Amino acid sequence: MAVRSILFNLAFYVNLVLWMVVCLPALCLPRRMLLPLMHGWAGSSVWLLRVVAGTRLEVRGAPERYSGPLLVAAKHQSLFETFALLHCFADPAFILKHELTRIPVFGWWITRIGMISVRRDKGARALKDMARDARATAETGRQVLIFPEGTRRPPGAEPAYKVGVVLLYEEMSMPCLPVALNSGLYWPRRKWQRYPGTILVEFLEILPAGLPRKEFLRRLEAEIETASDRLLVEAAEGPNPPPLPEAAQARLQAIRNAGK
Repeated sequence: MAVRSILFNLAFYVNLVLWMVVCLPALCLPRRMLLPLMHGWAGSSVWLLRVVAGTRLEVRGAPERYSGPLLVAAKHQSLFETFALLHCFADPAFILKHELTRIPVFGWWITRIGMISVRRDKGARALKDMARDARATAETGRQVLIFPEGTRRPPGAEPAYKVGVVLLYEEMSMPCLPVALNSGLYWPRRKWQRYPGTILVEFLEILPAGLPRKEFLRRLEAEIETASDRLLVEAAEGPNPPPLPEAAQARLQAIRNAGK
């Protein structure tokens, strides 16, 4: 397992650099023509994870690829969903921190493709700018993706949803697609290990536009957390379970106790 993890990490970053550098001249093309390259890189990364590390992806509850304007709120447990979810949408725009746009070559790509960067040093103004940019992006027919907790959280950790997703929901005036997953069990944050098995990503029932903000946040958190708990249990009780981090073990025990 250790050897496969090391080989995958090397292959993943070499693949990323090759796509960015070899396709660099394409940055002169219209943005729409760059989308197949983005999908190609995302698909190749998922393929490498399966072939080299033995970690598969199973997507549930989604059409082949979402299109049209939509707000997407996804659980965030690892680096995995930052590229794997790209492949599930026709023209996605991720909400991401502005610092990423300053990385040479990589920053050029995410800027040219039209991701939405947030300058966190601007405080409350940053949220207003984010909401304005997200609405303008969605009005062009794109899908806006946000991680409501703002950063990666270990599987089983207590939820920490931020106000940003509520501001987007109100400003965009569009339905919201919740997304649950268990990627952190197989691709742990801040660790180099990659565990074999199947990462589950589940697209849940779309929440309609126009809900009161408190109801929206309550329903969003309940939908995502309940489904993520279910995916945690499914992985833990499967034939080849990954090692569970401390937070996941505690959460699994709490779920089992509640079911007694």
